[in-house]
Amino acid sequence: MSFKPPRRPQFFYTTAPLPCPYVAGRTERKVVTEITGAEAESLHDKLSRAGFRRSHNIAYAPVCPSCSACIPIRIPVATFQPDRTLRKIARANAEVEGYEAPARASAEQFQLFQRYQQARHGDGDMSTMSFYDYRAMVEDTPIETMLVEFREPDDRLLGACLTDKLGDGLSAVYSYFMPGLEKRSLGTLTILWLVERARVLGLPYVYLGYWVRESRKMAYKARFRPSEILVGGQWRMLTDADLSPGRAPAADALVNTSPG
Repeated sequence: MSFKPPRRPQFFYTTAPLPCPYVAGRTERKVVTEITGAEAESLHDKLSRAGFRRSHNIAYAPVCPSCSACIPIRIPVATFQPDRTLRKIARANAEVEGYEAPARASAEQFQLFQRYQQARHGDGDMSTMSFYDYRAMVEDTPIETMLVEFREPDDRLLGACLTDKLGDGLSAVYSYFMPGLEKRSLGTLTILWLVERARVLGLPYVYLGYWVRESRKMAYKARFRPSEILVGGQWRMLTDADLSPGRAPAADALVNTSPG
């Protein structure tokens, strides 16, 4: 008779309250759990479908008191159709190439990362990250992760996107770009590239993290239609009504933190 060792329990913890980075005057709390061991890939897949995000070997999701502003959002690849504005952005950046690279930090990436942080998030914690901090962000991953680098024909690095590969899609973890090129909408270009790459790989979704309608930094994600949001533990299509001011898409976006 073979012996099957007992499954290690998955522990979840709640963080202490902190100021919300997206909506002024609100408090942020997260539920976190460790992604580790032989089943890390499977666990991460389940948590991603439940609205969690990854940082290093930790998965997290918002459990903020009296607030459900952070709504998980993903793009269904098969039905996604870029609108006129998105097609224009793609044409304007036709010479930019995206390259998949291993999740390995380089000095070139870090220099661009520093410039981006100082220009866009100078008062944030990430603006003080050292190269070793950046390397940990990129390389400390228990799952299949890559860096997508975006380069011009002369090989100049314009941006990069740390990306996780899931069983059912690609997940954009963190992206950064060359300051001063805002008119080129490189962040939008990155998402369009991920959608096409997922299509080639036969993956049904691109996970964008959290859509926060009240945050200018996070509201743009609703531009990619059709898209799906996680409401009451179920994924459903984002509707025009969800975009209306004063309407809450969900009373509780994450009602079940179990990965099973």
